[in-house]
Amino acid sequence: MTPAGLLTAIDMQHVFADPASPWAVPRFAGAAAGVRRLLRSFGDRVVFTRFVAPREPTGAWRAYYERWPFARQPPNAPLWRLVDEFAPLARDVLDAPTFGKWTARLAARTAHEGRLVLAGVSTDRCVLSTALAAADAGTEVLVVADACAGVDDASHAEALHVMDLYGPLVRVTTIAELLRTG
Repeated sequence: MTPAGLLTAIDMQHVFADPASPWAVPRFAGAAAGVRRLLRSFGDRVVFTRFVAPREPTGAWRAYYERWPFARQPPNAPLWRLVDEFAPLARDVLDAPTFGKWTARLAARTAHEGRLVLAGVSTDRCVLSTALAAADAGTEVLVVADACAGVDDASHAEALHVMDLYGPLVRVTTIAELLRTG
């Protein structure tokens, strides 16, 4: 069965995949495997997102980048690239200097598709922020738990629990369930 909605693969980037990165997500490979499985079912109904540093941080983001100065690099820097397996497949890429990727552009794409299906990293930051903003906007959100990964297993589980509290606006599902029920 072909699932309904727009698949949004959140931040499948080198900065989160590289074990030497300060922002490495330990189970990135598992999330990538889940995204790979989902891509076949969504065809051209896919958006990849990239977290990128702002040109000049403002507000609380200044303190954030003081803590993480390595990340103050332009959007074309290698750390911000999508990982090699997804880069050639990413026909639609949305960049944002925020954890949440619920932008006007993503909202417009999602409105056309009917619902937002989220996968990627990290569950406890960018996926969570995107899911809650989209739900607040009245969008049906599905979070594919086994196609996501957090900064650690406990944070992943806690974020999934929090998002599940927002039902029926946000529903946590699995790859098998999504592909079986559409």
